[in-house]
Amino acid sequence: MVKKCILPVAGFGSRFLPVTKTIPKEMLPILNKPLIQYAVEEVLDSGINDIAFITSKLKTSIEEYFKKNDELECLINGTEKEILLSSLNKIIKNCNLNFINQDQMLGLGHAIMQGKDFVGENSFAVLLPDDLCYNKEKSVLKQLLEISKKYPDMSIVAIEEVDSSSVNQYGIIDGELLGNSSNIYLVNDMIEKPDIKHSPSNMAIIGRYILQPQVFEILRNTRPDLRGEIQITDALKKLSKESKVLAVKFEGIRLDCGSVKGYIEANNYFNN
Repeated sequence: MVKKCILPVAGFGSRFLPVTKTIPKEMLPILNKPLIQYAVEEVLDSGINDIAFITSKLKTSIEEYFKKNDELECLINGTEKEILLSSLNKIIKNCNLNFINQDQMLGLGHAIMQGKDFVGENSFAVLLPDDLCYNKEKSVLKQLLEISKKYPDMSIVAIEEVDSSSVNQYGIIDGELLGNSSNIYLVNDMIEKPDIKHSPSNMAIIGRYILQPQVFEILRNTRPDLRGEIQITDALKKLSKESKVLAVKFEGIRLDCGSVKGYIEANNYFNN
């Protein structure tokens, strides 16, 4: 059973400067809720309430957001505005929220490594808030968790088809459909941001993972890339060579809120 989830949120959000000089990218609103709340709600809706934010000392507002504000609640108590805090208070009441500081921004793999003590020797979920995913019936994380129950020893990544011209922006898988499945692939290999000519497919990994605890040891021994970053794709690539990684073509929509264009699209989508 997957009972814990890691949310890496320590990045600088430089594509949104100057606003992210003081406001974490994850706190930018999609309508009247910050991006980070959509992520936590997806985790909670999937049946996981033990969450660790891999954050930095520059992003204290995320931790403050998930604390009770008695003065504000007293002010709006009994008014029509009281209901506006109900979804946030549900999270505060039902989730065990942990905040782990990442001293250096050394890639997603490095961020995940910071959660080793929190996770222990159990499989765990990773959700990237930048990828705002929506499915009214069943969240993407819940879809992965259901498959994880059938294949409890496998690491699992969510994938979607992207334009061939965009493969150099993603981790791309090489795989084959598993048995009679129409959406589950056994991964043979994966490449981080390949050029178009050398990309094995147009199936891109997006920000939803179920990982096995052995990934920590692999990450510890993974060499940084040319930018000095430790990539989770490199660790999963090694596991894929041992037939231990599945990729799931999920049902739903993904909105890339790591870019200004995608952020605007997300606000327009939820405004309709």
